[in-house]
Amino acid sequence: MDQKLEVVVLPVADADRAKAFYSSLGWREDADFATGPDFRVLQFTPPGSEASVIFGTGVTSATPGSTEAIMLTVTDLDACLGDLRGRGVEVDGPWHDAGGVFHHGGEEQRVPGRDPQDRAYCTFASFADPDGNTWVLQEITTRLPGRVVGPTRYADADDLAAALRRAAAAHGEHEKRTGAEDPDWPDWYARYLVAEQAGTELPE
Repeated sequence: MDQKLEVVVLPVADADRAKAFYSSLGWREDADFATGPDFRVLQFTPPGSEASVIFGTGVTSATPGSTEAIMLTVTDLDACLGDLRGRGVEVDGPWHDAGGVFHHGGEEQRVPGRDPQDRAYCTFASFADPDGNTWVLQEITTRLPGRVVGPTRYADADDLAAALRRAAAAHGEHEKRTGAEDPDWPDWYARYLVAEQAGTELPE
């Protein structure tokens, strides 16, 4: 039976301040309701995400700002950083892990700049909300095998366009190897896009 992550609870001190912040990120507001002065729930969803966050008043007993390193994945970290900074968000990054591994580790392991090998999973950035709850952005352009289950999907038109550009570049190399134009290029593109998201072997 499928078990899909649906909601992450954020502890905040001021629901309206948190609402203003997450609205400023361009996240979708799904709910804002209260049953009295001691209970209010707000739900926001990042663009392209199937999971959401909730916060508010009387939602959790956790200390405001105590949630650390919630992971957001993006296909183009540089574009995402430009968007966040354009919205007035203070962002740390890009950076990579000193050990050259796929996880961000602690702050003492952070080395400024992108991963030297420009590998998927290895370049990060981070930011915090007004309460101090922290978020880590991880760039993933190609998934590891078995990391994607379900239909191929893209966050938005820009995300799909970036994938098509990668497919076009790879298809150009394919035609160089074969020495001929490929009349079935739509089929090749489709196989490439599906395989890239699924983390399986790409067509040659």
